[in-house]
Amino acid sequence: MKRRRRVYEGKAKILFEGPEPGTLVQFFKDDATAFNKRKQDVIDGKGVLNNRISEHIFLNLNRMGIPTHFIRRLNMREQLVREVEIIPLEVVVRNIAAGSLSKRLGIEEGTVLPRSIIEFHYKKDELDDPLVSEEHVTAFGWANPQEIDDIMALAIRVNDFLSGLFMGVGIQLVDFKIECGRLWEGDLMRIVVADEISPDSCRLWDSTSKDKMDKDRFRQDMGGLLEAYQEVARRLGILVDQERPRGTGPVLVK
Repeated sequence: MKRRRRVYEGKAKILFEGPEPGTLVQFFKDDATAFNKRKQDVIDGKGVLNNRISEHIFLNLNRMGIPTHFIRRLNMREQLVREVEIIPLEVVVRNIAAGSLSKRLGIEEGTVLPRSIIEFHYKKDELDDPLVSEEHVTAFGWANPQEIDDIMALAIRVNDFLSGLFMGVGIQLVDFKIECGRLWEGDLMRIVVADEISPDSCRLWDSTSKDKMDKDRFRQDMGGLLEAYQEVARRLGILVDQERPRGTGPVLVK
């Protein structure tokens, strides 16, 4: 395997220098983490599934004219993406009460919200990614008002698409997280969806049974995480029944 320079390593992915200027190779690891790595494990095949599911979603977003960093999938664990300047915010869209929202506001999990809610969280692991307001975002220069408007517009469009996509295969989109970045094309800049969209970054419930089909299975020690991700991929039509995805790791440059 060709050796290439590692640019960044996060909890679930590694970014490598791409084959052309302005590109990166995004590698999906099998690492499962929760509570900012206070809980972690390795689940063989998880990275392959997230790569395939995220590819499927980003391809469809691109086709709909929703700008993303995604170019194409390279192999079972890697994607070619455009290099962007990541905005240090997690953009969370909530349709149904669950997780931290239920705990903060005392709302019973499973309560359908009056309307979709968009939250901003400052990306800082050591602070547990705190909830912040638009005032914080502009005051500290993480994004300007126009960029916030663009991010929120993207989040709403992604939510509309994902809700319909999952509803069509019997899955309820409870909430999800995206990251956005600044894509520079000469002197022009636009905000695009970056990172990944997968069961690692979405809460997904079976529409009928309400069984959890996302990373909450790991967070809550429920077991069956890989099987749940496989079921999501199967329903989306991107995984053959009984296929168990595997793959090897990259060669790193020290």
